[in-house]
Amino acid sequence: MTGPRPPRDSANHAPPPWRTVDEARTLILDAFQALTPVSTVLDAALGRVLAETVVARDNLPPFTNAAMDGYALLAVDTYGATSGAPTRLRVVGEIAAGAVSPATVRSGTAIRIMTGAPLPPGADAVVRFEETDDGRDTPGHVLIGRQATAGRNVRPAGEDVAAGTTVLSPGARLFPAEIGLLASLGHATIRTHPQPRIAILATGDEVVPHTTTPGPGQIRDSNGPTLAALVRQAGGVTVDLGIARDTTNDLRTRLSGAAAAGADLILTVGGVSVGDYDLVKQVLRADGRIELWQVRIKPGKPLAFGWLGETPLIGLPGNPVAALVAFHQFVRPAILTMLGRSDLTLPTIHARLMELITNPGGRRHFVRVQVRPDPDGVTPRYTAHLAGPPGAGRLSSLIAANGLLILPEDRAAAEPGDIFQVQMPDWDLG
Repeated sequence: MTGPRPPRDSANHAPPPWRTVDEARTLILDAFQALTPVSTVLDAALGRVLAETVVARDNLPPFTNAAMDGYALLAVDTYGATSGAPTRLRVVGEIAAGAVSPATVRSGTAIRIMTGAPLPPGADAVVRFEETDDGRDTPGHVLIGRQATAGRNVRPAGEDVAAGTTVLSPGARLFPAEIGLLASLGHATIRTHPQPRIAILATGDEVVPHTTTPGPGQIRDSNGPTLAALVRQAGGVTVDLGIARDTTNDLRTRLSGAAAAGADLILTVGGVSVGDYDLVKQVLRADGRIELWQVRIKPGKPLAFGWLGETPLIGLPGNPVAALVAFHQFVRPAILTMLGRSDLTLPTIHARLMELITNPGGRRHFVRVQVRPDPDGVTPRYTAHLAGPPGAGRLSSLIAANGLLILPEDRAAAEPGDIFQVQMPDWDLG
C-alpha cells in the first residue's frame, strides 16, 4: 500500500500527554509513505520525484555534428597551417543545422558547416570561421590558418548519453535539467509520485475570511492562506475546507468534505488546546483515533495527530508562529514522504548566536532569527540575530526572520557566542 498508512487499530485510547519533538515526528511519519506512481506529462513533472528507471533509447546527440560554425575537413590536410602560411582548400558545399550534406569531404576539400549540423562523410574535424578567411580572398576556396587535429570541434554521436545508459533512477527529483534531458530523449510522459492533496480547515468563531471586514471581536484568517502557501511550497495540492465555527456539528460537516475531495491528509489550525471551544481533539476522539496531542516544542505545544477513518489528521495550534513552526517540523516531512522524497529535513547550518536566549520549561525551542554572513569570516560563517520580540502570535516577526535556531530541551539558556544549528526554510524553495 502507498500513501497514508491506515491506523493500526480502531480502539480509542488516551495517548501520552507529552512527546518529544523527535518522538512526535517519528510517530507522525510512520503513518505516511510515497503515493502510488502516476503517468505525468513532462510539462507537469517539475519538482516531482521519479518513480521509474529511465534508460536512454537513443544516442544523445543522435549523430556526429559540428560543435562550432566553421569548415568541416580532414585534419591531415591542415598539417603545418598557420595564419602566416595558411592551407588552401576547395569548398564543395555548405550544411545548415537540420540539413544533410550530399557531398563527401575528400583530401583537398572542405564544406562550410553550421553548429549542430551533421558532420559530412569523410570529415574528421571542424575549423572555426575565425581561423579562416571564410572565402573572402579566394572565392570557391578557403584559407585555413590553423592546424587541426582529428575530433576538433566535433561532437560524436552518444557523446552526452549513449543508448542503453541508465540516466535517471527512481527517487530522483526532477529539476529543469532533468526535464530537459527527458525531453531530449523523447519522453512525453514519465511516472512520478503524485502531489498529495492536503485539506486545510481553519477553526474559530472569531475567524473570518481574509477578504472580509472583521466585526467586533473578529480577526481575519491568516493561518489558512499561510498554510496553503506552505503546502504548495512543499509540493502539495490544497483543498480548502473553509472556516469551521465552534460547534461539533459544523466541524464534523466540514471535515467530511476532506474524504469527498480525496484528501491524503487533513490539516486543521486551532482547536487543539485545552479551552472550552477547542473541539478538534474532541471530534477526533469521538469520530476517529487520536495518537498525539502535546509536544515538547516551543512554540506549538498543543499539536494533535490522529485519524478520521483512514485519513490522517494533523491539528496545528492557532497562533500563527506556532502553526508555521509545527508545519515545518511535522507537516512538511509528511508531504515530502508522500511525494517520494527521502530528504525530509530542512536545510540546516551552524551559526553563532549574538543575543541571550532563555528557555525555561524543558522544551525544544525554535527561535526566529535573522541569519547573516559572519563579517569576520570565521567558522561558523554565519551569525544569528533575534528577529524581533518573542510571542507565538507575532506573524510580522516571520518577515524579519530567515531561520529557526534550534535551542535543545536541555538548555535553559543560550549565551552570545554559543553555536547552534539553524534551519533555513527558504533554502528549499525548489
